[in-house]
Amino acid sequence: MGNRSEVLRVYPVYKQNQPIHKPRRIAKVVLILACIVLPAIAVSCARQQQPGDIRDRSTIKIGYFGDLSGPTIDFGQSAKNGALMVAEEINQAGGINGRKIDIVIEDDQGSPELAATVVNKLTRQDKVIALIAGGASGSSLAAGPNAQSAKVPMISPSSTNPAVTQIGDYIFRACFIDAFQGEVMAKFSYYSLQAKTAAIMLDFNSPYSRDLTEFFELSFSKLGGRVISKQSYTQGDSDFKGQLSSISAAKPDVIYLPGYYGDIAVIAKQARQLGITQPLLGGDGWDAPELWQLAGDSINGSYISNHYSADDPSPAIQKFVHDYKLHWGNLTPDAHAALAYDAMRFLVEAIQRAGTTEVEKLRDALAQTKDFSGVTGIISMDSERNAVKPAVILKLQDGRYIYQETIHPEAPDSAAKASPSASPSKSRKK
Repeated sequence: MGNRSEVLRVYPVYKQNQPIHKPRRIAKVVLILACIVLPAIAVSCARQQQPGDIRDRSTIKIGYFGDLSGPTIDFGQSAKNGALMVAEEINQAGGINGRKIDIVIEDDQGSPELAATVVNKLTRQDKVIALIAGGASGSSLAAGPNAQSAKVPMISPSSTNPAVTQIGDYIFRACFIDAFQGEVMAKFSYYSLQAKTAAIMLDFNSPYSRDLTEFFELSFSKLGGRVISKQSYTQGDSDFKGQLSSISAAKPDVIYLPGYYGDIAVIAKQARQLGITQPLLGGDGWDAPELWQLAGDSINGSYISNHYSADDPSPAIQKFVHDYKLHWGNLTPDAHAALAYDAMRFLVEAIQRAGTTEVEKLRDALAQTKDFSGVTGIISMDSERNAVKPAVILKLQDGRYIYQETIHPEAPDSAAKASPSASPSKSRKK
């Protein structure tokens, strides 16, 4: 009876003893709706559970290690700035397929031993999918085997030693190598400066300095020039007057100093104090804002081979320089910043082409890089994973790196050869 009185209250139009059919009709409607809706929900759930429709929203972890302290701190800081700039540009644009980039940064203090240690941490503990190596060749040579054994692609923006990519098929670089750079300066010395004799002063413990010395000497001698004095030092030395006196006595037309900016500043000052007036020549290891602070006008009239010029009027380069200055407190980007920027950009492009961050497919995509338009030139990977690209010659004068000419490799694989036999083509500034 309780049920009937409840029904009467809900449906007052029915008489007390009359059969009640409407609740049954409602039940039927509910049952029909359930038959329609529940399968639809099930199908929807099933679709959401399809693996192909699940988007990975995790961050893409990329490791960066470089000399953020130590004697070549400018190299690491500049490279870090270039890499971070790309990550921020990509993240502001929505990431890579919706995934943001997270750069895990380690300071190797310019120590090869520490570089090997931090790469172990980045690959084994932090689980990065790729590495940007912002330091010198010595650090890349020490760290590369750990990246190779972990099968994590490593890109060195500025390590020009040929042995770096010979470590294994997971090691890449965004720059030309010393075989080409040494040849470029030898040809510029012989043809453009009309030098027939040269002296060399190298950092004996530096693989970078030793290799540039070897390739410069081979190429200069082949052209008909003679190296009439060769002296050595160790990074961090403070007195170079003995070596410079020997060089001065030999009276060379040019003096080649394939070292890093900290030592070069001291050598240049002492050379001028001894009355040495010949042009001083160097490589990309000179390129650091601190060089001018340390050396002053003692390096006026010197020349270096390098990867790009911030004074190049190319719209792409001037946009990069403008954006970098806005981003980093009006600092002018040196070659290390530009190279790391390019390394990060072609890594991002390879991830997009691979469609995955799975390391083997990413490695293959990096190896297949062709005609990538970078700030430092058009980049193509050769069979040894070296970047085939031109070099520029810059004159140092009154705090500026003044563009002189561009020298191109003659053949696609010439930058990977271990002898300076090819004759690169030249294009002078108009």
